[in-house]
Amino acid sequence: MTHSEPSARPVEAEPAILPDFIAERLSVGQPVALAELRDGQTVSLSAQDVHRRAAAVAHALRGRGVTRGDRVAILANNSVDWLVADFGTLYAGAVVVPMFATTADDQVAFILADSEAKLVFVDDAKVAEHVRTAVPGAPPVIALAGDGDGSFAQFVREGALRDDADLGGALLRSYRQGIGLDDLAVLIYTSGTTGQPKGVMLSHRNIVSDVTSAFAPSASGQIEGETGLSVLPFAHIYEHTNALGYRYNRLIHYVTTPERLLADMRAIRPNYVAFVPRIFERLIAGIIGSARAGGGLKAKLVPWALEVGTDYEHAIRAGGAGVSLRLRHALAKKLVLSKIPATLGIDRLKYFVSGSAPLHRDTALTIEAMGVPVLEGYGLTETSPVVTVNRPGDNDLGTVGAAINGVELKIAADGEVLVKGPNVMLGYYKLPKDQQPFDADGWFQTGDIGAIDAHGHLVITDRKKELFKSSGGKWISPSRIETAIKRSIYVGQVMAFGNNRPHPAVLLAPNWDLVRAKLEIPATTPTAEMAADERVRTLMIRETAGNTADLAKYEQVHRIAVLPRDLTIEDGELSPTLKVKRRVVEQRYANLIEQAYAENLREREAAPA
Repeated sequence: MTHSEPSARPVEAEPAILPDFIAERLSVGQPVALAELRDGQTVSLSAQDVHRRAAAVAHALRGRGVTRGDRVAILANNSVDWLVADFGTLYAGAVVVPMFATTADDQVAFILADSEAKLVFVDDAKVAEHVRTAVPGAPPVIALAGDGDGSFAQFVREGALRDDADLGGALLRSYRQGIGLDDLAVLIYTSGTTGQPKGVMLSHRNIVSDVTSAFAPSASGQIEGETGLSVLPFAHIYEHTNALGYRYNRLIHYVTTPERLLADMRAIRPNYVAFVPRIFERLIAGIIGSARAGGGLKAKLVPWALEVGTDYEHAIRAGGAGVSLRLRHALAKKLVLSKIPATLGIDRLKYFVSGSAPLHRDTALTIEAMGVPVLEGYGLTETSPVVTVNRPGDNDLGTVGAAINGVELKIAADGEVLVKGPNVMLGYYKLPKDQQPFDADGWFQTGDIGAIDAHGHLVITDRKKELFKSSGGKWISPSRIETAIKRSIYVGQVMAFGNNRPHPAVLLAPNWDLVRAKLEIPATTPTAEMAADERVRTLMIRETAGNTADLAKYEQVHRIAVLPRDLTIEDGELSPTLKVKRRVVEQRYANLIEQAYAENLREREAAPA
């Protein structure tokens, strides 16, 4: 499809504002609407419980002087009460400002000041005290955990007294009066990889239209009473919208965290869960690492079976598997692949959804080899977020699917993906018109490079600003290189670079646990010492060379440096959504980068032993 031919889907009926949308979805007698496992025990709320608690939050906010359009922040990890606070804020006619629990103090201060938040919900009393101390002029702080002064429990009790007096709910409904579809509902600050975060203004229309289009039962296949599991932070628009989607289809919605994920999946056995690619990669690495740690036949059988399963999935999509591969696959499935879903708690899973970053095709095929489809989608905070998604009956691996209802796509002359639709943000908060990412015709400029195939499916190739040019004049996509290398279970993190250099290079952080197991390195060995170990370096060179061999010649990696530790959010090298802050990393590891260009790994590989 050329850049002059937009791809579009029909628009759905006029949506409701969010408080009406949420209240309507909670109006049925659903015995379990929200739940989480705490210390092995299920703590659940019925739909009526969620509504009553959210109503109490709304009354308490109004009682504290929060009025229509005021901003209320949530700085916390996922929990049932995170969503209750979110719903209650919207019931009050206020604007939700979600924040990652890992947000640095200076950015917390910036966001609270920039948004002019009137109140902030945090995890517990310890975090509450930290915010009061670390953030000058912080608004009143309410701790979600605990039961004493300043706690969410007390806050809900305070609001419940007003709710009990609000016979017929007239007062609660009055909080929403005058709110329009195009009024601000959620002010969510992009984590950004450079500079201060920008406030993305999302309206009621933006979010509700995205939820109803992306989660329409006819397309999603979701059935009332099934179970959805949230592990990604609600502060990310991806999971925030997923939570509303689960409510839209009246699923039982369990909440977990990355630390509890595997145990909770086994206990809950969900029907649906959304991941980012990094979780899939860790899941596969964990399966192989556990098998190798156990030793014996299993240590060789499990990696072999996953490799055979992936090869088989490749082959059947390429036209068919040969007799030998079919026989090996049948054996792998019987001995290993068919047993993995029950072991992981995904035996009832209808499909995984992947978003937020590119998912490598090999990773998706490995998951598919376990018997669970992976539906990849695409979107941005600025688009509420879903723009495109693959569907159960229309899943084309390697693409991010077709546009959801009401959304138009167009590819600009320079390859940039442009979007129009009711899901596209109002704009960036407090930024002038000339800094807003819209072209003269009103198309939102995503900053991503892509193409639309003959079936209307979008393929994303890179971020426009992250492309770099080699000294030979070739434009190079770092994400193509990075996703290729991350096919290796031994590579944890990778960042490609090479602007104005003859060849691209990479900084790598190994998957430390798997590398320790493979090379029999003691568990007590520090990562910095491992990074200097020639055996580790040799393994990283082999994995890099092998996984980039099928790229174009000018994309193949000739230089490598091993990082002394993982890149982290806490050290400012990753955004809260785990995107690499390239400028920070390049500055911090400038010496390693120069060392990488001192040796050509391809020449090293070719040298006689």
